[in-house]
Amino acid sequence: MTVHEYGIIMNGVTGRMGTRQHLVRSVLQIINEGGVPLDNGDVIMPVPLLVGRNEEKLRDLGEKYKINNWTTSLEEALSNEKYQIYFDSQTTSRRASSIKKAINAGKHIYCEKPTATSLEGSMELAKLAKEAGVKNGVVQDKLFLPGVMKLKHLIDSGYFGEILSVRMEFGYWVFEGDWQEGQRPSWNYKHEEGGGIVVDMFPHWRYVLDHLFGDVKALSCVVKTHIPSRVDELGNVYEATADDAAYATLELEGGVLVQINSSWAVRVNRDDLLTIQVDGTLGSAVAGLRDCKTQHRVNTPKPVWNPDLENPFDFTNQWETVPENQLFDNAFKVQWEQFLKHVHEDSPFPWDLLEGAKGTQLAEIALQSAKERSWLEVPSLKQ
Repeated sequence: MTVHEYGIIMNGVTGRMGTRQHLVRSVLQIINEGGVPLDNGDVIMPVPLLVGRNEEKLRDLGEKYKINNWTTSLEEALSNEKYQIYFDSQTTSRRASSIKKAINAGKHIYCEKPTATSLEGSMELAKLAKEAGVKNGVVQDKLFLPGVMKLKHLIDSGYFGEILSVRMEFGYWVFEGDWQEGQRPSWNYKHEEGGGIVVDMFPHWRYVLDHLFGDVKALSCVVKTHIPSRVDELGNVYEATADDAAYATLELEGGVLVQINSSWAVRVNRDDLLTIQVDGTLGSAVAGLRDCKTQHRVNTPKPVWNPDLENPFDFTNQWETVPENQLFDNAFKVQWEQFLKHVHEDSPFPWDLLEGAKGTQLAEIALQSAKERSWLEVPSLKQ
């Protein structure tokens, strides 16, 4: 057995998601499991180098997880030939410039989304990576969630017949920060720092819709800032200049209609923080992050609208749960493993920087639609 080591420059992993999902639950877990196994018996072993702006946070992170390699100098990290891959989970406003430096240094690129603050910036990154011949990928973790994978299996099996419509509900109440600490960082609510629920979440919705149901062709969107001021991590009141809710209708290739409500100012009365309901001629399904339930046409009740009588149906109990017929690993870790295989042996990895640019495009057009209060076409993107 040969161990193939791949050094990974991990920039921005001192943040909550970067630490928990990418460092601890993905890269370190892969290391603890002995690497990524290959078909020939060899393994790929990641070797992380932590990069960030805060020396104290890096030192604490390194001590906690026994990682000796860290630096506050991105240039120093990029000049080290032992590290072939650059990963970026910084705030959106810092991402594109760092990725450009990494491309110029000849590193393979894997990054969070949005890849840039504008479609032009995202397309430039895709172009530069292609010209440099470096492999590249964008995190599209929702595709690897158990609930979404179960839903994809239903679609591929033809369970729905003709798919008619999709309804997605996402969000939860993010506390304002005064009487209870907020669950999200304050920059999420500052437009000038790249915040906003459209910029944050619509790149996710783009790849979910494209991958499961078909390409997005047009949309109409309304955005709101429901909570006008919040309290930051230091206890200071600030104006929320970015949207915290978005209500969109989209038309997909083939005519499927999609409604998506996204909000950080909604209290949850559904099975999960994200639910995706698909209605088709032969059956329906509702998927959450982990679970998926179905209702076939032969099991569909026949309610009659009569507000003068008590409803005789318990609708929520008339659905069947899709069984756990396989083991599901952490969604971020699964995609990390696939990207490492892509770098090592050129196995397929369709989620590249151009796919990431599609997410930026959808967010940009959604905000334009809200500003103009109009339906807008979503053009195809090509390099």
